[in-house]
Parts: sequence; C-alpha cells; structure tokens
Amino acid sequence: MDSPGPVEGAGPGHRTQPRTSSEGGAPMGEGDEGYGEWQELVGAALLGTDRRRGGGPAGAPGALLDAAAVHTVRRRAGLRPAAARPRPEPAPRDPRPAPPEAAVRRLAQLLAGRTGAGSGSGSGRRGSAPDLTELLPQWLAAAGRHGYRAPAALVPALLDAARARTDLRPQALALAGARGLWLARMNPDWRFALRGGAGGGELPDVTDPSAVERLWEEGLFAERVALLGAVRAHEPAAAPRLLATTWAGERAEDRLMFLDSLRVGLSLEDESFLEAALGDRSRNVRTTAAELLSALPQSALAGRMAGRALACVGPEGVTPPAECDAGMLRDGVVKRPPAGRGERAWWLGQLVEAAPLSCWRERFGGLGPAEIVALPVASAEGWAEELHAAWCRAAVRQRDPEWSRALLGPASAPPAAGPGTASLAERARLLETLPDGERAEWVAQFVRAHGLSEAFQLLGVCVVPWAGALGRAVVDALDTAREAGSYPWSFSGVMGLAERCLDPAEAGRLEALTASAEDPPDASPGAAAYWAEAFQRLVATLRLRAAMLSELTPS
Repeated sequence: MDSPGPVEGAGPGHRTQPRTSSEGGAPMGEGDEGYGEWQELVGAALLGTDRRRGGGPAGAPGALLDAAAVHTVRRRAGLRPAAARPRPEPAPRDPRPAPPEAAVRRLAQLLAGRTGAGSGSGSGRRGSAPDLTELLPQWLAAAGRHGYRAPAALVPALLDAARARTDLRPQALALAGARGLWLARMNPDWRFALRGGAGGGELPDVTDPSAVERLWEEGLFAERVALLGAVRAHEPAAAPRLLATTWAGERAEDRLMFLDSLRVGLSLEDESFLEAALGDRSRNVRTTAAELLSALPQSALAGRMAGRALACVGPEGVTPPAECDAGMLRDGVVKRPPAGRGERAWWLGQLVEAAPLSCWRERFGGLGPAEIVALPVASAEGWAEELHAAWCRAAVRQRDPEWSRALLGPASAPPAAGPGTASLAERARLLETLPDGERAEWVAQFVRAHGLSEAFQLLGVCVVPWAGALGRAVVDALDTAREAGSYPWSFSGVMGLAERCLDPAEAGRLEALTASAEDPPDASPGAAAYWAEAFQRLVATLRLRAAMLSELTPS
C-alpha cells in the first residue's frame, strides 16, 4: 500500500455517495417509464392498503412490500448510460513509515470503539472494561511522536472519527497526511479536513519564493495555514510579511485564524504588522492584535497600557478610569461590559491585564510580586478582587512564573483564601505557566491537603503521564474516599482522568484495590462493589496503555 491507486482507502468507514448522471448513470425521473407506478406504491404505503382507493395497488401489506421490492430492483438497474468521469489521480505518496502491524490492529480496535459490556449495564455504571474511545487520542499522539503515517485502509475510519470528535482533528489529520486530504476532496462528509489547518500535503521549499507565493495565493485554506506555519518556523519575521501580501482581501474569520498563528514565535519583529491590525475592520481581529501586542512587554502598546494602568493603581489605592477614550478603544479595550459587570471595573481589568507586569515593581517601591499581591488594597469600592483577577490574566498572557507563584499562593491554603484568586479555573491557567515538575508537585500538595473534589481542573493541566508524586497523591486520595464510604460515582470524572493520565507503572500498586469488600458502615449500598469495579477498570486501562505504547515502539 505504499503506492496507493485511485481506489485505495476503501476500508472501514468508507461511504459510497449517491450516483448522479455525471458519475455514470442517472436515476429515473418523472418522465421515465414506471415512475407513476412507483408513486402509486408510495401513496399506498402512506395511506395504508386498506384505505387506498382507486386504481392503485391493492391487497395485503405483504403484497405491497413485494411490489416495492421488485420496483426497487428495477429502479436500481434501470439507470440510463452516461459517460464515466475520468479516474482520479493516485493519492500522493506518503514517505513516512507505517506503524508496526500490532499497532495497526490496535488502531482498528480503537477506531471501532469496542468496549466490553459492564456488569452495570443500564445503571449508569461503566463496568470494568477499558473505554477504548478515550485511548484513541493517546494512540494518535504517540504515533505522531514516532513519525508514523496512518495505515492506508484505516484512513476513512480515521476521518470519520475526526469528523465526529473535533478534539481528534489536529492529530488525526496530521497522521492521515496527504492521503487524508486526497480522500476528503471526494467525500463531502470529510470537507472539514480541507479547512482543518493541519495541511498534510507536500509543502514547497520555504526558501523558494515563487513556490511559496503560488501556494499562498492558490492553495486550500488548510494548505495555506500549514505553509504559514512552515514559513514561521524557518524565519519568524517572514510570516507577517507573507500575510501582508493578501491581508486586505482575506475574509475576517481567516484573518483572525492567520493572526492567531503568530502566537508561536511571537516577537517584537511582529509589532509593526500587529499595530496595523489594530485598525482592522473586524473587532475580533483588533482584539487579538491588541492581546498579542500586550504579550510583548517592550511593545509600544504595552507601554501605553502601562501608563494608563499606573495612573489607576498604586500604593495609595485604586482609581478606575472614568471613561473609555478613543485611544483605549484603538488599543483593544472593549467599551461595553458583559452583563453584571460595571463599566469602570471592566475597563480597569483590561488596562491592568495588558500592562507589563514588570512595571509594578517600581510603582510599589521595589517590592516583588508576592509582596505586592499580599498588600491590602486601599479602596472604598472593593477593587481588590478585580485587580488580582487582572494580574492573574496578565501572568497567564505574559507567561510569568514568578507572578503566577505569587497569585497561586501555597497549595495547602484553602482555595477561597488564595492571595490572588479563589477561582480554580484561574488557578489552572496560572499553573500552566510553571515548569512541568513544579506544576505537578503543587497539584500533588493540593490533592493531599484538600482531596479530589476540587482538583479536577488542576489535574487536567498536568503533563501526562502524571509524575510519581502526583500519581501517588491521586491514588491515595481515591483510596481514602473508598475507605470513607464516599459516593463512588461522585469521583467518576477523576477516575476517568486517572485512566488516561496515570503512569502505567502504577498498575501493580493498584492491584490490591481491585478486590471486592464489604460496604463500610453508613456507606451507600453497593459502594464497595462499585469501587472495586472502578479500580479493576483503572488497572486494566493502565495495562492496555502500556501494551499500546509498547506496540508503537519501533522494533
């Protein structure tokens, strides 16, 4: 299958489209012999054979079905001949290696989504068998790391899976490659792949200006996105120059996506292009350009925002802006607040989050982030929450780990008592700015101090597989909940996350938790059996993941 022909890919998930006159034949229409008889059959079916009057079909329902079956065969066989379309060109050759045979069989199993029936069928319980559909993203990610291509016969099923699950699309389309795009052009159901942004076709040499220009002006959207990424990786400053050549004629939604691609490799070399985009006719484009510029602490926009923010916030207290002037509007400040927010608080938050965090040290007499965050905010209006939330957004936007640590506070502190924010969603975003090991350790301490009931969002930002300390903290917390007789189904989300994220090496340590036991006093009836079942599924899933990764490893 290394040199696919025009019919390659007719595997699982392949759909045959209805034939038309351009595809070698045309179905019968109103002027064709037998069309009136078919309409009579349809009428009899709709009204019922005992109510149909006139000269139409009569008799028992079985006779009607027999007549319909005969007529259906006639209709299918009675196509008028027409000229066949030219055979399509063969799919482009994909030079990447195919996965090992065992891994191919595993992918077919995952795409089929076969999951063993649980003993709790009909009760909302998942049973003890692994959920194969949840392991598909990990298979795709591992295959991508190894540089494999999709097995040719499974490309249609892979496109069907990506159509049904948008979270699979980037990795699935990358794995499908040029062959996936080739197939997508022939099936309207897979049209999303042509605008998926993953490319997959053969890109020109980015050092060949004429080839780059030709694809940029004539290519499909996905090919253009892939080309822009390749140009950006080769020479970051060349990407905005390429964008500028067609910017005025692009659709607003395309301008927004192209602009968003500049987040990778963002630097001051992009400033002039982004400054020009501040005057774009689309508000979303203007807002994104302002956000990107504010992520560059040395940009002119960041300096302007710093001046405005420093005028509002200082050791003496907080005084939000009294109006949203034309300069603020041009720099990306949205004038109208969402429902439930006051105008001045809304404007203040936007100014502070766009100002460079480095400007606050001097404003507060040389204090560091932790000391600044701990200061009481002198304000009769209670602006502290708004100020701290804006600093959180600034720390995330500017990827500043020092400010993130200050705003997170100690993991052992009650969630509502954090110095910067009580929102777990904001804490999760702050954690993403920390190094992987530090992030996992902070969440492990949080789980040990507060259990799992509030840790779900925090666990979701930790690198997979979870580091040893984090994995042990999660398993210990689940075991503690089991021993306490807690409602087991209230931990189903964390248990599902553990199946996907725990280190497969933890399977042996979990084996002792799979045995059934008596329900603890005051526990929900059947809780012990449910917990045993959940741990059995967890162990089985971890072992399946270990086997899956082993199968993908080149021999």
